[in-house]
Amino acid sequence: MDEDDVRTRPGRSSRPRTRTRPAHADAASGLVIGVDRGRYTLRVDDVTVTAMRARELGRKSVVVGDQVAVVGDVSGGPDALARIVRIQERSSVLRRTADDDDPYERVVVANADQLVIVTALADPPPRTGFINRCLVAAYDSGIEPLLCLTKADLATPEEIIETYADLELPVVTCRRDEPPDPLAARLANRMSVLIGHSGVGKSTLVNALVPGTNRAIGVVSGIGKGRHTSTSAVALALPGGGWVIDTPGIRSFGLAHVSPSSLLASFTDLVPGADDCPPSCAHLSAADGCALDAYVAAGHAQPRRLASYRRLLESRSD
Repeated sequence: MDEDDVRTRPGRSSRPRTRTRPAHADAASGLVIGVDRGRYTLRVDDVTVTAMRARELGRKSVVVGDQVAVVGDVSGGPDALARIVRIQERSSVLRRTADDDDPYERVVVANADQLVIVTALADPPPRTGFINRCLVAAYDSGIEPLLCLTKADLATPEEIIETYADLELPVVTCRRDEPPDPLAARLANRMSVLIGHSGVGKSTLVNALVPGTNRAIGVVSGIGKGRHTSTSAVALALPGGGWVIDTPGIRSFGLAHVSPSSLLASFTDLVPGADDCPPSCAHLSAADGCALDAYVAAGHAQPRRLASYRRLLESRSD
């Protein structure tokens, strides 16, 4: 340690103040399973622990799914409070912005390896635009997507399954009068995050997957929109192993944080068609030399997929 490593408080004390931070070599490892107004709920081994952020974390955000190092009282007692001193390197980060003009990205969850896009087949009807946006966010984050179609007792899934056939997107369907066993099999031993509009049945699925959870269940309004029920993200341990993260119902999924060049890569069924496009092609129309129209016309991809891709492109420049 040299003189640059020491600061002296003038007029108060001669005790040196160093930049060295405690190593916390004895810190325990924990998983963040809930966040509520500056308090963090962790699982440390099999104990549920309440913690706060240590000052040395600075402005680093702590989100559900983070693996952290924690010190202090990790007994899980009613008055116990520990401190989060480190955030381990994240394997993935799912982000979104409030809308396409919002410059501030928000981390939804960390370390998820599967994004479950929950969409009702009816009441409310499916919205392919929202599904497309979630797919882009998943591919951009390196998270495997899974489309979960709920309320299959009210409508058939064939049309929407056909829409994404060229993507080889895995799909499961669930009925309200049957347990969600197909979904449970896909979630086993994975860190999965459920995302979808309010009213599509996310909380109903979670209550069936994790008995005793009692996530609030709402109803769909008369105009076909769901009312918000879940108010914060929470990670829940699955009985057969793995975790499921239930997120609040959202009405939009902004993509301002996703670079335009990554959008086409998310539509893997369209990527080969861009090989014949001119350099720096904007992919907006055949009139500009884009080869995607001819590629779709030849039957290599569905016209609605190209239309969805272009809607995303246009939304970024609105």
